[in-house]
Amino acid sequence: MDSYRYAALVVSRVVSDGYLRMVKTIPQMYRYIYDRAERATEVGRFRAWAHEFTADNLRPLMLRERPDAVVCTHAFPCGAMAEYKRRFSDAPPVVAIVTDFAVHGFWIHRNIDRYVVATDAMRDSLLSRHVRTEAIAVSGIPVRPEFARSQESRDALRERLDLPRDRYVALLMGGGLGIAPLESMLCALDSVRAPLAAVVVAGKNARIGRRLTDAAESVRLPVRVLRFVDNVYDYMHAADVLVTKPGGLSTAEALVAQVPLVLCKPLPGQEERNARVLVEAGAAVRTSETSELPAMLEAIFGDKDRREKMIAAARRLARPNAASEAALMITRLVQTDKEVVA
Repeated sequence: MDSYRYAALVVSRVVSDGYLRMVKTIPQMYRYIYDRAERATEVGRFRAWAHEFTADNLRPLMLRERPDAVVCTHAFPCGAMAEYKRRFSDAPPVVAIVTDFAVHGFWIHRNIDRYVVATDAMRDSLLSRHVRTEAIAVSGIPVRPEFARSQESRDALRERLDLPRDRYVALLMGGGLGIAPLESMLCALDSVRAPLAAVVVAGKNARIGRRLTDAAESVRLPVRVLRFVDNVYDYMHAADVLVTKPGGLSTAEALVAQVPLVLCKPLPGQEERNARVLVEAGAAVRTSETSELPAMLEAIFGDKDRREKMIAAARRLARPNAASEAALMITRLVQTDKEVVA
């Protein structure tokens, strides 16, 4: 369920339209607001009102569906459900699954039953904000099991996907919001001094898809432009490198797929934090300008040891069983809750 459907219109506009406009035009301002909100020790008035308004609107849904548990994969519904639990004694257990590699203060509320996080550092951050130890599970960001490496060889996979076997393959992705400079990223690859082919996933944005198709005509390297695909894990397994924005879900999937990451122009806030964690772990390199991409890719392609080290770092960070572990934890939480009620 999209929690913003139950929020006031002004909340949805501020979060979606305001966020997109700010990160595109004045990212420094968004970084300032993000960091200031992280340091806040109390919930601001606007956010408190938004949670209260949404909690009241969620009441008919909760009475109709009677869920055994509510799982929140975004900070806003987490706050709304925390308020719901405060208001209504028959509220079910609430689980917050943090889908980034750093946890912002917006996630943290006193009456969330469980937090699922990706790293020990995130657990320590929650503990420093007085979240109970037993309420934290470090089981990773849930991804589909298909992202784990299969027994199919890369040559066989490329043949099935009709991708060249005598070239490096770069997979370009830009996230669901369409903010990534995919055209600029693709054009920059034309300067790579190595045999290269590119696959660009444009997602559901038809306008970006058309522009990428036009851009593909202007470069010399072979390019495949895809819209939304439901087997992106195949393309990750077939690729030598993934060039993307450091969103939490897509990078978690890449870690499980064990593909080296090049993180391009992270947005301020959560993407910068994700990039910092992944780069420090050795699983990724980052660039602030697309013009830096050719040299970075040449360095990765030309140094087998470096590539293997990035893959090994990804393997250390990857949590391929995160989804099943979270599901098992939620099942136990629900069973315990029913025993307490009974």
